[in-house]
Amino acid sequence: MKLLTPDRLRLLVPALSLAVLLGAVFWLQPRTMSYTGLNLLFNLAVPIALATIAQMFVMMVNDLDLSMGTFVSFVACITATWVQSDPLLGYGALALCIAAYSAIGVVIYVRQLPAIVVTLGMSFVWGGLAVLLLPAPGGSAPDWIRAMMTAKPPFVPMAIVASVLIAAVTHWLVMRSSLGVLLRGVGGNEKTVRRAGWSVLRARAIAYALAGVFAVLAGMTLVGLTTSADANIALRYTLLSIAGVILGGGEFIGGRVSPIGAVIGALTLTLAASFLSFLKISPDWQIGAQGMILIIVLAVRLALNRREQRGARP
Repeated sequence: MKLLTPDRLRLLVPALSLAVLLGAVFWLQPRTMSYTGLNLLFNLAVPIALATIAQMFVMMVNDLDLSMGTFVSFVACITATWVQSDPLLGYGALALCIAAYSAIGVVIYVRQLPAIVVTLGMSFVWGGLAVLLLPAPGGSAPDWIRAMMTAKPPFVPMAIVASVLIAAVTHWLVMRSSLGVLLRGVGGNEKTVRRAGWSVLRARAIAYALAGVFAVLAGMTLVGLTTSADANIALRYTLLSIAGVILGGGEFIGGRVSPIGAVIGALTLTLAASFLSFLKISPDWQIGAQGMILIIVLAVRLALNRREQRGARP
């Protein structure tokens, strides 16, 4: 029996990366080795993890979403304004956002358009709507969202509990359910799915709708943590979500994703920001440093993949 199966290898590298970073942070700041310290380290992990899962559903069908950050920002603006002042209008607007995301997936497939181009264009649409809705930082978080995100469960901080729950739910949905098999099949071999009698158009619409659901949850939880919103509050989530999926073992083609790995990747990127701050690296350089960490991790994963392939040869 092989100990390093492809699925285990897909989880090994992100898990080791997270463990190494966490050990380094504990070494630099021993006081973070506590309930309060972990809560501060992973404070923003939940919205990043949800945005990463949203990006994962798009990448699962061989597309890439460059509007994730602006969409999450727009959702945050809706949550901090309409959901707070007029819940019926606010939740209706969020439902329309999810429907719009699904429609984008349909248009991309029917018209055979490059997803990168379409989502890049949509990023300007979402950004413009966010500015129109909330020209200046403001608004307030609904009480129930704020209470949920600031809850203090025993033993383990809320961010970690929520991340584990997100990983468990999405793992079942993607890896265990028939819907997940269908969506991964669309990304892996679209022709086979079509020959089996399944509608590829419907599958892609569902994939984008699920991406919209998780992106909406990302924006809502972000407002619950920050207590207000801004049209530019989540612009970095586009690159962070892509990096989280890749760091977690996902690939750009072939429907190859790992929900648990994606959440671990999101946690690693969240922790990397704290680690770089402890090293007193300027915020202007932190994005580049995060990129270097990602390149190192991917290089390690590539080396392990090649070693596994060599070991599999007769």
